[in-house]
Amino acid sequence: MTYAIIRVIGFLIFLVSGFELGVNYGHVQTFEPNTLKWLVPLSVVSGIIGAIITPWLTVIPAKHMNRLIKRTSVQELIAATIGMTVGLIMAALLTVPLATLPYPFNRIFPAIAAVVLAYIGIMAAVIRHEDFMELLKKRSFKHRPSAEKEILLDTSVIIDGRIADISKTGFLFGKLLIPRFVLNELQYIADSSDSLRRNRGRRGLEVLKRLQEEGGERVQIIDDDIPSVHQVDEKLVQLALKRKASIMTNDYNLNRVAALQGVEVLNINDLANAVKTVVLPGERLRINIIQEGKESGQGVGFLDDGTMVVVENGKRYIGSTVDVVVTKVLQTSAGRMIFAQVPKNKN
Repeated sequence: MTYAIIRVIGFLIFLVSGFELGVNYGHVQTFEPNTLKWLVPLSVVSGIIGAIITPWLTVIPAKHMNRLIKRTSVQELIAATIGMTVGLIMAALLTVPLATLPYPFNRIFPAIAAVVLAYIGIMAAVIRHEDFMELLKKRSFKHRPSAEKEILLDTSVIIDGRIADISKTGFLFGKLLIPRFVLNELQYIADSSDSLRRNRGRRGLEVLKRLQEEGGERVQIIDDDIPSVHQVDEKLVQLALKRKASIMTNDYNLNRVAALQGVEVLNINDLANAVKTVVLPGERLRINIIQEGKESGQGVGFLDDGTMVVVENGKRYIGSTVDVVVTKVLQTSAGRMIFAQVPKNKN
């Protein structure tokens, strides 16, 4: 149907064009029978030629261009457009000196320059489009503020509760996003028949409510989902990759899986360890020893930030506050542990 319509349009256009050419170049003044004998056949033949070649001039090139555009990336199209624009600008600058050439070169050369420079600009931009787009990206990021960071919250970090205090301090930048499937998991835990899980789930819902009240528009519940994935942790990773967001979690396994797939992970335990008081061997601490250690004769106390201090031969001081000297600082997967001993003059 499209070809038929195009052929009819081409026939009419070429019919009228043939008729006009015959009138103009034949110097026809009046439409007498002798004149119409050659003018009408000329117009009809011209129209038939138009019906034949019009699809080759319109539809077929359009289909070829459509296939070419589908195979071409957006970056290449943008680069080609910019390259063509630069080439045409250069051709326009050359028009002034070329226009001083004698006739007919002053008309031919500017057109040739426009075609050649536009072609060179397109080809150069398409061939080096990756470098070109990288340059534009760097300049864009340099002159424009970056988009607000998005952070997906895991169930464990919501139940943990410290995220609300961190958010309140203002040290956390970006939007805090809670996917609907994470909220559903929280509600499922809160409805558990196990009292411990039920309390954890309800605590998570309370923390989430506090986050929304204090964070305002920065805290959002989103409906984005990955239907092909069933596990919540894997959904979070895939959603983070899709939105180019970070994940905040305390789950060790999720931390490792997300990091292996190139997702930025924010771990509150790492943050807590980073802000703990720096203690070096040889420093003196004042510790309240509250319980017995695992090894014989050990006593255990804690710093204000929760760091465990194991005091050698400190069992005898349980229930007392004593001055100790740090002997070793050990960083474990569970956190930091400090080993100390009571000075000899204390014994």
